[in-house]
Amino acid sequence: MTTATPPINNTQFSVNMTTKSQEQSLYQSSGAIVAAIVVGVIIIFTVVLLILKTYNRRMRVKRELEPKTAKPAMAPALGQNSNSLTQHPTVTFIPVDIHMQNR
Repeated sequence: MTTATPPINNTQFSVNMTTKSQEQSLYQSSGAIVAAIVVGVIIIFTVVLLILKTYNRRMRVKRELEPKTAKPAMAPALGQNSNSLTQHPTVTFIPVDIHMQNR
């Protein structure tokens, strides 16, 4: 007695293989796209950082090389009461936890 084996459907097998290979290539390409985006962002941040460092260095050198100019004295805004602008009020602090004894 021989048993009959069902014939293998080659079209269904090949469709499954192409689908899996397409899915696999899709996953691989999406991973490559994500990696390319991450590398691009890192490159952009690096370029911006280098530009800012260069700008900061140039501005610092420019500030250091500029001649120091004396600031002009400010004109009093209140006229005769100009002395009140230069006097600073004093504040006296008395701690609350020190108790004075009255005897």
